[in-house]
Amino acid sequence: MGRRAFSAEEGYGLEDALAAFSWVVSAEATSVNGGLLVIYEPNRRDFLLDFIGKMEKPPKAKRENNIKELEREFACSISKIVARHFLQKLLLPAPVRAFFAVFNAAQYVKKGLKSLQRGNLDVDVLDAAAVTAALAQKDFATAASIITLLRVSELLEGYTRKKTRQTLSQSLFTQIDKVWLVGEERDVRTPMAKVQIGDLLRVRAGSAIPLDGEVSSGEAIVNESSLTGEALGVLRKTGHSVYAGTVVEEGSLVVKVRTLADDTRIQSIAAFIERSESLKATTQGKAEKLADAIVPFSFLGFGLVFAFTGSLSKALSILMVDYSCAIKLTTPMCIISAMREAANSGILVKGGIHLEAFANADTIVFDKTGTLTNDCPRVAKVVPFDNRDRDELLKTAACLEEHFPHSVARAIVRQAEVENLNHEEEHADVDYIVAHGISSMLNGERILIGSHHFIFEDEGVPLTPEQLAIMERETPGYSVVWIAINNQAAGMICVEDTVREDAAEVLAALRKQGIRRIIMLTGDGNAAAKSVCETLGIDTFRAQMLPEEKADYIHSLKSDGHQVIMVGDGINDSPALSGADVSVVMKSGSDIAKAVADISLLTENLNGLVELRTLSQSLFSRIHRNYAHIIAANSTLLFLGAFGLISASSSALLHNISTMVLCGASMRTYRK
Repeated sequence: MGRRAFSAEEGYGLEDALAAFSWVVSAEATSVNGGLLVIYEPNRRDFLLDFIGKMEKPPKAKRENNIKELEREFACSISKIVARHFLQKLLLPAPVRAFFAVFNAAQYVKKGLKSLQRGNLDVDVLDAAAVTAALAQKDFATAASIITLLRVSELLEGYTRKKTRQTLSQSLFTQIDKVWLVGEERDVRTPMAKVQIGDLLRVRAGSAIPLDGEVSSGEAIVNESSLTGEALGVLRKTGHSVYAGTVVEEGSLVVKVRTLADDTRIQSIAAFIERSESLKATTQGKAEKLADAIVPFSFLGFGLVFAFTGSLSKALSILMVDYSCAIKLTTPMCIISAMREAANSGILVKGGIHLEAFANADTIVFDKTGTLTNDCPRVAKVVPFDNRDRDELLKTAACLEEHFPHSVARAIVRQAEVENLNHEEEHADVDYIVAHGISSMLNGERILIGSHHFIFEDEGVPLTPEQLAIMERETPGYSVVWIAINNQAAGMICVEDTVREDAAEVLAALRKQGIRRIIMLTGDGNAAAKSVCETLGIDTFRAQMLPEEKADYIHSLKSDGHQVIMVGDGINDSPALSGADVSVVMKSGSDIAKAVADISLLTENLNGLVELRTLSQSLFSRIHRNYAHIIAANSTLLFLGAFGLISASSSALLHNISTMVLCGASMRTYRK
């Protein structure tokens, strides 16, 4: 194409555009010389040249190409550091090398002095002391080597953290395809791409706010934990600002769009990732405390060796070797690498502390619908009461359910579409009562849709003996959604849950991995729950449970000393998800469940649970192996240095090399 035919960013966009074709094996663009290398299947050359020739401007690059740029920058930076060190050693005269060693050492000495001013005797002080001691001996070569290795270690750690953030951000970034646009007569389901600044969007309970904006009307409790880290919802009403990625817990809002998608959600992702990194595992916290606690003993060893031998060189070899540096570097790298690998496997983990909880858990609790059963259940039958029209009943249910992201709601809406029942929205507002049902006014009639508990107990709708007989005859083995109109039972929709194909295999694998108790909690009836448990071999289940009852059950398990994983997908699972030691939400889960959960599965199956158990247990095995290697390697170097078998510069070099090797090993993948 010619030199500088496109920028680096445009080159990434060109790669993405070409990779979108199934017959393109790989595409790589180089902006420096305008080169484009495409590997493709036979008989596609003419189409490929025609496609490139007609492209006026490459599309915007995908987010994953930021990782490519980061990798190139890292390789370039590390090459510069190493090349500069050896070129200075080969080409510069000794006085100039000494000047650079002193100049470069100043930043480490400054960091060490700041730590001392704060009353800390930590790794920064140790690094500063080692560099200063080398300079005091006029061993400028050793000082330069120490500084180079410290820079490489810092660069390696920074690269790992940045790459993990970008990988996690890429995994978390999910586009909302359609939104409810407020029209003059009714709300209209509209593609996100067509939304403009100033449009009015209606956001109901359980849904995420898609774009930054200002509340035009309505009141709602909004969970803003994705931005602020605060789990408690806050009241938002007319005039208040709301932000993309936050979730409406209760109520309904009309939001006037202030900024479009490219300017909002990424900001909330960045804040989320920053917060995630602060959720350190207990092991990581202990490692950092241990690392700083060991530093004084390094200085003590320095003093003792100097006192007994009178050799500053031998004493300096003690100062240049410490356990804390490797401990403090490798442990967070192990955790960050595990989080990155989980993200690459379609598992979003919000912090190292959750990996630790997942590895240590002995009990796992599942919701049924959309979790152990497929997230796309099927409407088996619609049963009207009192000679009501069956199609009208299904149409009414779909009209209300289309506003909510639960799997049963999607099944009802899908069935209406299959039967070509036009359920165009006619009503003004819908109220969702968490874990119970929906209340709305439609054509002047009050419509209730929901569970048996909601319709017949909370709302007091009467059930005649004839209707009771129909219920007992038609409902066994099904999940049932009840419909009442003007306080009279109008009928029921029986939804058939099919067990996930991978569920039995996953449960068996979890048992082999040390999960001793597998429990299912559901709001469905006893017959449907029992059928699923018999199919999957689950011994313990609880049926017809309300959200607060699920949460209470989780707390009782924890009170008995169990470490509990909770897996769910719906709004009604949120209290239980919050109460567990670690919580997992399915890909099809509601926005509020995803906001509450510690871990999100980004694929459609349950195998992620087995992968995460393997990954989390491997993580802490690696951390403990690292401790053993650190102790063995550094103890050997201390022994050799104290007895004068290696010089201080060799001791420093070997120590930093061993640390670098362990850091590199800590970044290896956990699963082949």
